[in-house]
Amino acid sequence: MHLTLEFAGGAELLFGKQKNHSIDLPDNNSSWTIRTLLVWIRENLLRERPELFIQGDSVRPGILVLINDIDWELLDGLNYQLKSNDNILFVSTLHGG
Repeated sequence: MHLTLEFAGGAELLFGKQKNHSIDLPDNNSSWTIRTLLVWIRENLLRERPELFIQGDSVRPGILVLINDIDWELLDGLNYQLKSNDNILFVSTLHGG
């Protein structure tokens, strides 16, 4: 399954300073959800300080998630069933000063 992942608002610093990632998820004979995608991201893309991105089995509070430009909370959040060519944007609203 092909997806585009984008990280912004400083979140890209946790991913090797790369904002855009074009990924192909393996066919695991079950549906991919945002919940299972976050595990994959933690194991395959996250380069440093996972506590700034992941909290428990979700993203840390202060990180907005948009799926195809729609707030993930309107799309069943962690249980959203991913579809090929989805675009998922993670925006950190946590900034130092």
